[in-house]
Amino acid sequence: MGDGRRDTVRADAARSRRRILDAARDVFLAHGPDAPLDLIVRRAGIGSGTLYRRYPDREALVRDLTGDLLTRLEGVAEAAAAVDDDAFAALRRFVHGAADLRMGAVVPVLLEGLVVDEELVRIRTRTVGTVQALVDAAHRSGRLRRDVGTGDLVLLSIRLSRPLPGGLDRLDPEGDLLHRHLDLALDGLDAAPATAPATDRAPGTPLGFADLVAAADRPAVTGPGPVGG
Repeated sequence: MGDGRRDTVRADAARSRRRILDAARDVFLAHGPDAPLDLIVRRAGIGSGTLYRRYPDREALVRDLTGDLLTRLEGVAEAAAAVDDDAFAALRRFVHGAADLRMGAVVPVLLEGLVVDEELVRIRTRTVGTVQALVDAAHRSGRLRRDVGTGDLVLLSIRLSRPLPGGLDRLDPEGDLLHRHLDLALDGLDAAPATAPATDRAPGTPLGFADLVAAADRPAVTGPGPVGG
């Protein structure tokens, strides 16, 4: 097989994988991790053989999807840091980009029953470290409230990006309402005196990513542990 033919095969395989993973994300989000795989096949517009040749079982698909989403999340964080010199603006850009991936809503669903292996721990640790750097920079700038940690931002994303119940999703077909609510929430995290909300509550303790992992009671693995923050 010539180089051109091999390149075409690789490109076709990459496109097929992208269609499968995007379809799986949407199906698992809408129907849960036990959704019939045939729904993914139909949504991706592929044959069932294409899915099963690449993923012999559901766990293999979930594992690849989780790693893919974490890797894409790291890319969103790196792009946000590269575009904005303003640390808080970079953090804001990251949170909106993460919402577009539907990362916060999907990963908790995917992690139900998933045994986290060394490769996923490696990807997770690298990704969380990149996101943590954004949070640390926003803290150093004085803009991000000191009682806000990476785990707080993850939970904020989860709460706001879950599908709306009933027919309420018709209120936000393009996702504009989600981003409006994210902006409202991020304004509340801004420590700038002009925008910081008045509150009678004492500052809380920042929630780190490690706190989320501990609360989820994930299976123990050998290798580097999760990065806190």
